[in-house]
Amino acid sequence: MKHSRIATAGGVLAAAALALTACSGGSAPAAGGGGDEASAFDSVNIIVPADPGGGWDQTGRAMSQVLTADDVVGSAPVTNVGGAGGTVGLAQLANEKDPATLMVMGLVMVGAIETNASAVRLEDTTPIARLTDEPLVVVVPADSKYDTLEDLVEDIVDNGQSVTVTGGSAGGADHILAGLLLEAAGVEGAEIPQKLNYTPNSGGGEAVSLLIGDKVSAGISGVGEFLQYIEDGSMRALAVSSAEAVPSLEDVPTITDAGYDVVLTNWRGVVAPGGISDADRTELERIVTEMHDLGAWTDELETKGWTDAFLTGAEFDDFLEGDIADVTGTLKNIGLI
Repeated sequence: MKHSRIATAGGVLAAAALALTACSGGSAPAAGGGGDEASAFDSVNIIVPADPGGGWDQTGRAMSQVLTADDVVGSAPVTNVGGAGGTVGLAQLANEKDPATLMVMGLVMVGAIETNASAVRLEDTTPIARLTDEPLVVVVPADSKYDTLEDLVEDIVDNGQSVTVTGGSAGGADHILAGLLLEAAGVEGAEIPQKLNYTPNSGGGEAVSLLIGDKVSAGISGVGEFLQYIEDGSMRALAVSSAEAVPSLEDVPTITDAGYDVVLTNWRGVVAPGGISDADRTELERIVTEMHDLGAWTDELETKGWTDAFLTGAEFDDFLEGDIADVTGTLKNIGLI
């Protein structure tokens, strides 16, 4: 009998502080740094705090495409600043002087800030919007000896460090899910880091290479990042982390169906530099809301298998503060911080 426990990261929720560097105008004709006047932004800079190929990169480039194709803004260049679960990009955002800047972020960054003891935190940014929610999928190389999720988890419990699992950054959603699976299998929180041999990556492409090259035992990532490799037979999916089956992987069981009462989904959103004016924040929220309401964005959600999880304003503030508290508690419980 397994020890079963329902574990979710990203649950209950309350209101995030906003402040850091006062920001003043840049390429856009807006006033930043605490003033109340702002003009419409002709362009928006998008920072992706990860290397190309992963979910944040896909999100940033989808945003850029929709924003410009439908003339919401004239240009939306994307810059990749990878490293340390997004905290390198977060540090760059802290020094950004152009208020017309959006950085992609989400649950992964919430955890990475804690595991990396980042000096800059999400409380130091200006929350703009939560955009999407996505289940994770546990996969193995095509010729793996593991036929079920139980096979994989029991091998980790029995043989610990000899079983290698790859995914996104340390402390991120993928790492958290691996820890929660071991906790649900009866491993005590303090023992999880000794059992779990987790190889973090700064971009989805690195995890794909490790899996296809048979360099690791298993991998965890968002469904959208691994879907094409599951469909072409390069990987096999063992389970998805949502409460219900995923339409694009309808024959793949949920983790709960596989015998472990764990549900975890990975949300993504955007924040702006800290200290921008209320008017600039309102303009960025307007731009992102206009993008969200376009049919082209809906098409992107369907293509990528992302769930619409749109929130702005006080609701996103409340969600973000609650998520920070929730994820920090989870990381402590499973021995990752």
